[in-house]
Amino acid sequence: QVQLVESGGGLVQAGGSLRLSCAASGRTFSSFAMGWFRQAPGKEREFVAAITRGGVGTYYANSVKGRFTISRDNAKNTVYLQMNSLKPEDTAVYYCAATRRDSNYGHRGIYDYWGQGTQVTVSS
Repeated sequence: QVQLVESGGGLVQAGGSLRLSCAASGRTFSSFAMGWFRQAPGKEREFVAAITRGGVGTYYANSVKGRFTISRDNAKNTVYLQMNSLKPEDTAVYYCAATRRDSNYGHRGIYDYWGQGTQVTVSS
């Protein structure tokens, strides 16, 4: 069992930055690839970014590529999402998730564990 707890959300003006963190319980964090998803009101949960177990491979949705950076610290059991040049359309609840799979990171169905989410609001 893995428990995921997100933090770092908040209210920011357009063009600003936020850094989300996701802390994982347990000793097997390094055996999971990690992903970030987001869900805006009235919309489906969508893929944002993912990182492989060792942190070498990273993947991004086209809408955030060049603005967001995913990283992880396996010694701290934590995955991060650095969000720069934020836009009002980035407003959503952001979720981190963990998967034992090695591919298809953009598909939410492959993830085994989810956090409770953290709200990010970008004002114009």
